Amino acid sequence: MFARLTGLIFAATLALSGVARAELGDDGLHIAPWLNQTFMDLREDLGDANAQGKRLAVIIEQRGCIYCSRMHEEVWVEPDILRLLEEEFFFIRINMHGSTEVTDFDGETMEEREIARRWRNLFTPTILFFPEDVPEDVTGIEAAAVVMPGAFGRWTTFNMLNWVLEKGYEGEEDFQRYHARMFADQAAAGAME
Repeated sequence: MFARLTGLIFAATLALSGVARAELGDDGLHIAPWLNQTFMDLREDLGDANAQGKRLAVIIEQRGCIYCSRMHEEVWVEPDILRLLEEEFFFIRINMHGSTEVTDFDGETMEEREIARRWRNLFTPTILFFPEDVPEDVTGIEAAAVVMPGAFGRWTTFNMLNWVLEKGYEGEEDFQRYHARMFADQAAAGAME
């Protein structure tokens, strides 16, 4: 009886707090409509992204990652961000401790956990954004135009996605200055991080 009452109180608390629990797959990773299932060949994935007029992005996550949960439940579900993720990007996911084979841009094939180490990934979630053209002889970490390590708030994430789409990394204004400029306008309109 006590366990049932405690469960009901917990469920009610979650419902009232506005926190939406993201669905998890059998592997313990979050399910999201913007994650693509592919053969995990990055060169092929880049071709598919380009054919769809989207930017290739690889997200690295792990089971039990509280920061991944925060992003899936609070940030990536924001309508303006969700629209960008679904319409402008071609996302694939690498499980930081997974064993699925991935073929890197240089043709080397290895398990997900090995490619995460090869790319020197330490934090989850980490997103690597790639340019439309990647040379044949480079690894993913060498090819990445932008690496976004960790969890960020709504406006930092929204502005990062737009900065990547605008190819801000090719210009003179670094992301920090771009974000400060954009957030000043967003904050004036009532936005809060």
